[in-house]
Amino acid sequence: MFDTLNALDLNDKCEKRNGLTYLSWSQAWNEFKSAYPSVTYKIVKNPNTGLPYFSDPNLGIFVYTEVTVDDLTHEMWLPVMDTKNKAMKENPYSYQVWDKDKRTYVERTVEAATTYDINRTIMRCLTKNLAMFGLGLYIFNGSDLPEQSSDDTQAKGKQKQEAAPAPYDRFAPIKDAISNAQSVNDLMSLYLDHQAEIEANPNVKAMLTQRKQQLQLMTPR
Repeated sequence: MFDTLNALDLNDKCEKRNGLTYLSWSQAWNEFKSAYPSVTYKIVKNPNTGLPYFSDPNLGIFVYTEVTVDDLTHEMWLPVMDTKNKAMKENPYSYQVWDKDKRTYVERTVEAATTYDINRTIMRCLTKNLAMFGLGLYIFNGSDLPEQSSDDTQAKGKQKQEAAPAPYDRFAPIKDAISNAQSVNDLMSLYLDHQAEIEANPNVKAMLTQRKQQLQLMTPR
């Protein structure tokens, strides 16, 4: 199952935003359901409220999903974030970022999460949950194409040889996002959204740590 789903090329079903590639939940579900009709999913509800999210006054709002195919179940969680990847809470809050043009800290506000934000995050969580089975996993790895089978590799090897292009850095979008982060909170949000990729690459993780130290030095005492 994993090899079959991981080999699917979904590039024509993806969209680009802020230098990163996104696969919509509807496209992900359609491809998965077409390949494995028995798949089911569950949106985990808070047993205390009956609502499809969990909230912590300090950390923010989280959602959880579960996907099952036959006897195999994978679960996934995701924080609710705004367009700047800032954690959203039940109430609005402010934070400061360094303005390199004004050379001073400026205040930004994160609005309170709405049902729209929670619903959007649930479906993003579902998409990442489906990727745990292999569907579009290469997208979350920052790659342009799925892994090719040995047969595909051998077939291409028989084609006319040309000068090999410079290797593509699949982690380039994440590295750019780390370099452009304006606060430690931005870095933490980025880490939560791409935790698996960052933990899998020591160089990217070291880059994130270094950027965090730089931002901490910039923070007024």
